[in-house]
Amino acid sequence: MSIRKRYLKSKPFCTVTFSLAKAGARSASTVQLVGDFNGWDKAANPMKRQKNGTFAASLSLERGREYQFRYLLDRQRWENDWQADKYLRNEYGGDNSVVVV
Repeated sequence: MSIRKRYLKSKPFCTVTFSLAKAGARSASTVQLVGDFNGWDKAANPMKRQKNGTFAASLSLERGREYQFRYLLDRQRWENDWQADKYLRNEYGGDNSVVVV
């Protein structure tokens, strides 16, 4: 799992690439990127499987903000990002990953 940030000099946005490694995805056939940047919509940001088995998705996010997110595997199992900038408790007794841009 990893998060890569690419800041745009001329715009107030950052391109953030979220990646879930094959080991983290295990046998999942689909992975969704779900967070407050998409209203926690489970269908808004499907991640694409790469040739090496990693799932990845890139989003343009407004700078100077924090975004909570999680990965949804096969529409039933939630996973956090091991490389998140931090974690916050959620209302379900678990943690959400947070990316700071």
